[in-house]
Amino acid sequence: MLPVWIVGIGLPLAVGGVAAWLTMGSMEVYGALMQPPLSPPGWVFPVVWSILYILMGIASVLVWKSDAPEEEKQHALRLYGVQLIFNFIWPLLFFRAGWYGTAFVWLLLLILLVLATTAAFRDIRPLAGYLLVPYVLWLLFAAYLNAGVWLLN
Repeated sequence: MLPVWIVGIGLPLAVGGVAAWLTMGSMEVYGALMQPPLSPPGWVFPVVWSILYILMGIASVLVWKSDAPEEEKQHALRLYGVQLIFNFIWPLLFFRAGWYGTAFVWLLLLILLVLATTAAFRDIRPLAGYLLVPYVLWLLFAAYLNAGVWLLN
């Protein structure tokens, strides 16, 4: 039982960790850009993302371990996997490539995927859906920040 939780929580943390490693040093570049109002200090990002990845992992395990029909669980977990891939690619577009406009469009697609995942998770285990709400809210804030950086730089 414990390995399920380790894999479930470890997977999104690993996705975030590899993306962070691939964009290492980018917070200095980000800090030098013109920022929109309400931009948090750089140290906030890894803290918030770590919490969000843990919540995502818990939600995914709740879905995987649920008594829902297998087809419904597989659909929800496929959506989850696709949004994790989109999540992984966004910082590469924004931080590594500096493609702020492309990253913004990509982020909008990610938000749609996460909303679909949230709905699918909620239908299987309401708590799993609720655990993704902070993620959705953070992505909306990230979209504001991304758009601001794109327009100001």
